[in-house]
Amino acid sequence: MRIAFLLNVFPKTSETFIVNQIVGLIERGHTVDIFARYRNSDDPVDPQVKKYQLVERTQYLTIPASRKERVLAAAKIILKRGWRRPLPLLRSINVFRYGKTAINLEMLCHQAFFPKTQAYDIIHCHFGPAGIFGQQLRDIGAVKGSLVTTFHGYDIASYVAQHGTGVYEELFRKGEAFTCSSNFVRGKLVAAGCDPAKIFLFRLGTDLTKFDFLERRVDADGAIRLITVARLVEKKGLEYSIKAVANLVRQFPKLEYRIVGDGDLRQDLSLLIERLNLQTNVTLVGWKTPEEVSRLFAKSHIFVLASVLGSDGDFEGQGLVLQEAQAMGLTVVCTNHNGFPESVLDGQSGFLVPERDAEALSTKLAELIRRPDSWPEIGRKGRAFVEAEFDLSKRNDALVALYRRVTGVKSARERTQSHYSWSGEYDIYKR
Repeated sequence: MRIAFLLNVFPKTSETFIVNQIVGLIERGHTVDIFARYRNSDDPVDPQVKKYQLVERTQYLTIPASRKERVLAAAKIILKRGWRRPLPLLRSINVFRYGKTAINLEMLCHQAFFPKTQAYDIIHCHFGPAGIFGQQLRDIGAVKGSLVTTFHGYDIASYVAQHGTGVYEELFRKGEAFTCSSNFVRGKLVAAGCDPAKIFLFRLGTDLTKFDFLERRVDADGAIRLITVARLVEKKGLEYSIKAVANLVRQFPKLEYRIVGDGDLRQDLSLLIERLNLQTNVTLVGWKTPEEVSRLFAKSHIFVLASVLGSDGDFEGQGLVLQEAQAMGLTVVCTNHNGFPESVLDGQSGFLVPERDAEALSTKLAELIRRPDSWPEIGRKGRAFVEAEFDLSKRNDALVALYRRVTGVKSARERTQSHYSWSGEYDIYKR
């Protein structure tokens, strides 16, 4: 199959799941092209991005920033191609359909990257705004193919709050399929107007070859080591996990809590740690490479993720780090948030607590700290659960199966020119 990935920013360290899908498809012999609106030069580059030369494979759809430059660029496109492909150019300046993007000549300038229509079996857009952009490119004749849009979190929450409930109306009507990793997001999509029959529940995968299982036991020094790997932003709920540790240090003076990651709240969290007198117990480790994170996982006993619904309506997606922690045998304690209940076996491989409740979190942690004999069995169940449900190789096979299903349904629709229906309960989790 010929597959196009349409992204807002690429590559991005917090979106390794996209790289995993692209690499999986390439390894399975499919032709993959990548289109991105922006390049992130600041993020460290994933080794797979280098190995498979994904940046070199990417067409960056960068257009002039100033209106004057866009006018000049648009004039060149019209003079060079207007007589050969007039319809795409006319469509791209349709202000009634594209509004500001047409007035600002953005759609017309994007024509420079598509001298002829690029035909694909699948156009896979990650995040709703990229789906809107993909639909627009398809409408003006820049690309052709079945449109699949994956929603993750902010795109169906804070983005909708900012742009209105009808922001995805046209995308929902014209797109062939929409995927999400949890029933929570599925419900949000339906509430926003998406046809339930077009929604596919699809779990993202974890590369188990990068996460070796290790049974957890108390070390000789008696230290109990907690760990969180997360960006330092509001929705990660780090203030609550820090406060939970503050509730525990008198009872467990050898408790250590490492927070791996960086972000806008670093200074605020540092001040909170200082105010609670936790400097000897809590460490903001900063950003680490995947290999360094694995080594820190190996030295830890319990993984904590106290995510919350953000004040702007933003929330987590599947919580891929939960699968990584379970794959390595860590006991997981996380909040009952979005897809987290589907990402752990509550009471077996992990434990759910309410959001924004430091007391409940500290109570569950204390219970687990007192029972280190339970850690090995919890870890084994977690590893088995991830192997069965989240193995990256199986998930990439499932992705190909989903693509074939989408293109097959579309072909049938075009042949019969009749309304089609997919089962809204279709679950491709275990393909």
